Amino acid sequence: MLCPTETTSTDNRLLSALPAEELDRLRPGLETIRLATGQDLHAPGEPISHIYFPHRGVVSLVSEVPDSRSVEIATVGNEGMVGVAILLGATTMPSRAFCQIPGAASRMAAGTFRTALDVNPVFRALLLRYVLALLNQVAQTAVCNRVHPIEQRCARWLLMTHDQVNRAPRFPLTQSFLSQMLGVRRASVSVAASTLQREGILRYARGIVTIPDRDALEAAACPCYGIIRAEFVRRAPRPRACAGPSAATPPRRGGRAQDRPR
Repeated sequence: MLCPTETTSTDNRLLSALPAEELDRLRPGLETIRLATGQDLHAPGEPISHIYFPHRGVVSLVSEVPDSRSVEIATVGNEGMVGVAILLGATTMPSRAFCQIPGAASRMAAGTFRTALDVNPVFRALLLRYVLALLNQVAQTAVCNRVHPIEQRCARWLLMTHDQVNRAPRFPLTQSFLSQMLGVRRASVSVAASTLQREGILRYARGIVTIPDRDALEAAACPCYGIIRAEFVRRAPRPRACAGPSAATPPRRGGRAQDRPR
């Protein structure tokens, strides 16, 4: 269910990076809403009605297969947007987008968005740079899911989500959900999470994750985290307002010593 919220469009880094006069042109077409956990933003093959610019929540992009399973191919937080098909001249996506962690977002009707792209080349150029970073995330996630062990993949996923919630002290997560996003059995995620907890890297209780040692979590992750974050940092301009830690802090290349390139 969508409901009004007091956050503003400048809580999204793409919008906050625009020159003030360019953002002012967009404001009449932006509506601030709240995304609920599990809420679909677009479905496979169905026309995309709105573009979303998350402020605080996190959106999962998942690819579905005929046996009803789904695997996450990318996530979108306040560094990005949902609905890139419209930007690229299409009207649908083969993937599903749904709210993973609830929070506020700015949304714009697809028709209004197309008009804004036509009259605002600065806006278009900014979003196209973001798409390059998003495509890198999709490709690197596919590599990660194929070649890295589950513990490292869990750590990479947790780091990315931690970034996208502005490194909040805690955020909601169930092991069932994480296993679905990684495309593995829940028992495998349970073993990986238990290992991280024993090492003091992660605390998990009643569906809430706390990360007490961010540096140790980065060391436990595969190098994919650093590769993905570096590309987002490289492609994204600095916002006019002070950025949160996930934008300002240079990404570390994850992976334990034996997994790092020599």
